[in-house]
Amino acid sequence: MSSEMKYITIVPDGMADEPLDELGGKTPLEAARTPNMDYLAQHGCTGTVQTIPHKMDPGSDIGNMALLGYDPKACHTGRAPLEAANLGVNLNDDEVAVRCNFITVQDGAMSDYSAGHIATKEATLLIDALNGSINLDGVKFFTGKSYRHLLVLKVRNPQEYLRIKTVPPHDILGKSIEQYLPKGPEAEMLLKLMEKSKEILKSHEVNRVRIDLQENPANMIWLWGQGVKPNLPSFNDKFGVKGGIISAVDLVNGIGRLAGLEVIDVPDITGYYDTNYYGKAQYALKSLQTKDFVYVHIEAPDEAGHNGDVKAKIEAIERIDKDIIGTVINHFNAHDDVRILVSPDHPTPIALRTHTSDPVGFIAFGKGITQDDSLEYNERSAEEKNLKFKSGEALIDWFMRKNLK
Repeated sequence: MSSEMKYITIVPDGMADEPLDELGGKTPLEAARTPNMDYLAQHGCTGTVQTIPHKMDPGSDIGNMALLGYDPKACHTGRAPLEAANLGVNLNDDEVAVRCNFITVQDGAMSDYSAGHIATKEATLLIDALNGSINLDGVKFFTGKSYRHLLVLKVRNPQEYLRIKTVPPHDILGKSIEQYLPKGPEAEMLLKLMEKSKEILKSHEVNRVRIDLQENPANMIWLWGQGVKPNLPSFNDKFGVKGGIISAVDLVNGIGRLAGLEVIDVPDITGYYDTNYYGKAQYALKSLQTKDFVYVHIEAPDEAGHNGDVKAKIEAIERIDKDIIGTVINHFNAHDDVRILVSPDHPTPIALRTHTSDPVGFIAFGKGITQDDSLEYNERSAEEKNLKFKSGEALIDWFMRKNLK
């Protein structure tokens, strides 16, 4: 496929939600002021997509891989290897990557899956301390961003590590960690490292200062999401266009790198509420001067969902609408060869504070997209439409190829 068309995919991570009593039975998306999303819906079409395949965990790794047009059932080998790709860690055949969160444990329970969204500068010192204190062959920690980091293990049989049962820390907030620790014949090393981390982190100066400032200490690591090096066909080979990806999250950028997309660095993006929304739009538009596709991922709604913060989720949705979608819309006129897709990767309901596998609503807008009778964009209005895709890759194939020769 070759085309002069410009394609923009905007992914508000975890934006989809469920009706809340405190919002009068509305979802955060329904309660938010979103004139630009509504404009796209009114001049395009809406529907639903099942981004998470049956029996797969509803993670951002699965959802974003699907929204980039890759079948997770065929391409997914674990979450951590995707992050390794963005950190420049090239896994060998005898290595396993493991996601390493800094967490806060209090009275044996998962108090905070992010250690107070610890700053990368502080986290780097803690990663250095782990590497300096844990003198084991084939064990190395790598710094990521904020609370999200990486462990690489050199092992005899990497495939055996894939059978270890691990649980994301954001799924067990407020619960005793004991029953959710890694399980399986090969879990001994992960358990040993998690236990050892408590001794190293407890007395570290970074945590002493955090406690003095009444901030959650990073008093343990949580290991999960292990996997081996994946192999993705290039996005250009699949769709005939070169593109870029914008995200503050190593996981999403890692998928992009493996797909042959250029990772576009944007100043002051954080993966949290305070990210540079407008900058993401500016850099996305700039990238389209030389490329035909850009994927813009925004983590803030997902973080608000995990935190159970209704106000923050609504504010994040409104910032995405105004600063990102509004900026993109204002850049183009009605005759430009452009298509815009807006879709969450999965729901992160405020009431549950974790991901679900339910279908999400999407908007498709632009040249060649047939307008339907949508008046607004939200979960309810999208569900009412007949346009329903059974997979993320089916949606992307339709979006990229529709009416093109």
